[in-house]
Amino acid sequence: MTSALAPERPPAAPAAGVARAPLPPYTTVVFRSFLAGSAVLAGLLVAGPAPVQDLAGLAGILGALSAVWYGALRVAVPADRRPWVHMGVAGLLFLAGMVMRAVVPGASDSPPTLQSLWPDAFVVPGYLVMGYAFASMLRRRRAADDDPARSDALLVGAAAAFMAWTFVMSPTIDQSGIDPIRVANAFFPVIDVVLMMLVAQLALAGGARTPALWLLIAGSTAMFIGDLLFMLRDNELANVPLTAINTLFTGAFLLFGAGTLHPSMRTLTEPQQVIVRVLGMPRMITIALLVAVPVVMTTVQTMHGVVDGAVRATLCVLMIMAVLFRVVRSNDSRARAESAGRRRATHDALTDLPNRELLSETITAWGDRARDQQQEISLLFIDLDRFKMINDHWGHQVGDELLCAVAGRLGAIVRSTDLVCRIGGDEFVIALASPSHSATAESLAARVLAEFERPFELSVGSVVVSASIGVAKTTGGAEALELIRDADTAMYKAKGSGRNAYALFDSSLRDEVRDRLLLEQALRGALERGELYATYQPIVDLATGEREGFETLMRWEHPELGAVSPLRFIPIAEETGLIVEAGAWLLRESVHQLAAWRAAAAPGTRPLHVSVNVSVRQLRDKALVGVVRDVLAETGLPPEALWLEITESGVMEDLATALATLDELHALGVVMAVDDFGTGYSSLSYLNRLPVGVVKLDRSFVSSVGTGGTDEQIVRAVLALAGALGLRVVAEGVETDLQRDWLVEQGCELGQGWLFGKPLRASAFITS
Repeated sequence: MTSALAPERPPAAPAAGVARAPLPPYTTVVFRSFLAGSAVLAGLLVAGPAPVQDLAGLAGILGALSAVWYGALRVAVPADRRPWVHMGVAGLLFLAGMVMRAVVPGASDSPPTLQSLWPDAFVVPGYLVMGYAFASMLRRRRAADDDPARSDALLVGAAAAFMAWTFVMSPTIDQSGIDPIRVANAFFPVIDVVLMMLVAQLALAGGARTPALWLLIAGSTAMFIGDLLFMLRDNELANVPLTAINTLFTGAFLLFGAGTLHPSMRTLTEPQQVIVRVLGMPRMITIALLVAVPVVMTTVQTMHGVVDGAVRATLCVLMIMAVLFRVVRSNDSRARAESAGRRRATHDALTDLPNRELLSETITAWGDRARDQQQEISLLFIDLDRFKMINDHWGHQVGDELLCAVAGRLGAIVRSTDLVCRIGGDEFVIALASPSHSATAESLAARVLAEFERPFELSVGSVVVSASIGVAKTTGGAEALELIRDADTAMYKAKGSGRNAYALFDSSLRDEVRDRLLLEQALRGALERGELYATYQPIVDLATGEREGFETLMRWEHPELGAVSPLRFIPIAEETGLIVEAGAWLLRESVHQLAAWRAAAAPGTRPLHVSVNVSVRQLRDKALVGVVRDVLAETGLPPEALWLEITESGVMEDLATALATLDELHALGVVMAVDDFGTGYSSLSYLNRLPVGVVKLDRSFVSSVGTGGTDEQIVRAVLALAGALGLRVVAEGVETDLQRDWLVEQGCELGQGWLFGKPLRASAFITS
């Protein structure tokens, strides 16, 4: 049977994690030997003398039965053995029928007598058991309820039954009358048609068109032709030699035996994946002929009574229903595919929440209603704080667990009319409609923050994560993307205010975003235009006042904006990645300047160092180590003269990558310094893990020392800790003599601040 009416499928593979049982040794050899023997027997059946034909037929039947049982018990996978055992049982019943036909007097007479019912008592159950075997294979092989193989097989079977009825069975009944024995014999081809329909489904259900499948198809076809010729002979409609009929039946047995022995027989009981392909012209023509020919014959062929007309009409209806079922199934499959595609396009794959596209559509749909009903549309833009640390510490699988848990918790606290979306990464949005000028959105934002105070139970244990929320509202006039952007802007305001909070959007935030965008555009190309320059602030020995080195600070002078504060442009450079190129330039500039100062210094003077800030983006950039190595080689500067300042909060954003880079820099001999020490959320616990030699005490602690303030105890503790760890300390923000003197009394070695000089260009310093 060809695959003209059904989709094809690739060979099935064993389920994941399940190993397929190995084939018995010599399986291929056994199959080939049986095939060769079958060919010899077929030749003897066709061309041998009568006694030899009888022996060859008996040998063929017994050999085929042996092959079926061998394949069922040895080749088949134990879990899928049952259909093949049923085939073996059917073969035994057929053999019993043949024996009865040979030993019971009159059982093989033609035309048939009552004695022929004795072999039929075994043959009919044999057909039923074989049909059950094929149905069991089909049940295991078919993977989808909407598989078109069933409708196609029904169409093929109904067409074959129509032809058999019209040209064989109906004339037989019309000629012999309602003779029960003749009518019973006439229905054997119908039984064969049912078997062929089942085998056709095996083929039409897709999957690999293996040799075992083709052998079963050939065997079923041979059995159908044999029963058809036997019926013609019994009803004296044709003079068919009995030898030809026996040859066909023996050939059918041999084909079944060969199919059971072939190694590919296992694929007939393995699920196959349905792959629907384009219904090409050959398939369309085949379906059209299968329907049109019987209908035309019904119209032009003379009917032999009411029974003949009823049978023809029934079979035609079956064929039409098969085609209709295929059309309906195809339409339903297309509708389901479109629905699934629509859902994939509008929902997040991980959490199954609506995505940005569906959010935009919903806001647009709500717009008219909001205007008509005096309602406002509110968006809560929710961003998880430090979510990247979850992924870095526990892996993306745990991060995905957290996102799903967040999705579930958000869905549990909103109303049924609200919409919870995931629009990317760790960003969620809640959309809601409420009466104008109400505080519904603010109240919901507060509840969301309260929900995040409860730990999330994940596979690694309890995990606590906070969120920053931006709230934006509209009465229906705003575009969806504009409202989402406004909520996003408000979220960044909340995050900039310390996280774990919510902020409302107002027009001033939009102005800030516009100004920031303009500043970003101006910053791009500032390095190439020579607008960036380096300034140097002295670092001194607090006890002697002698200059120890300099910290290099980047400055920006724009021709129109003037001097832009680093508090404004450095965060933008960090976020956009411009800091990587600018930071590498500052590093080279600083090292070359220090090399020039050291070369010009008078003999015996203290060798200076230069301290350069390194951003978290630079730490993630694998080129940083190469830049440092190259500039040290270019200038001949000793590595210990270069200090690289890092912030602990920046390191913690990507600890694994940062530590790897810091270790490589430390191996070069460069001195690592922790900037703004004491302000990080875990400075003491992680200080010993970082390969640092210097800590820079933040100016917020230094500003109140010498006056008995509470920060003095913190500074003493830091100095004691640094001393215990063998680290040098630089006090930042020293502005008065009182602060300097107190720090000297506490044993602080180095200081930096306006008391010793503000950041200036290199030309302002004389280092000789």
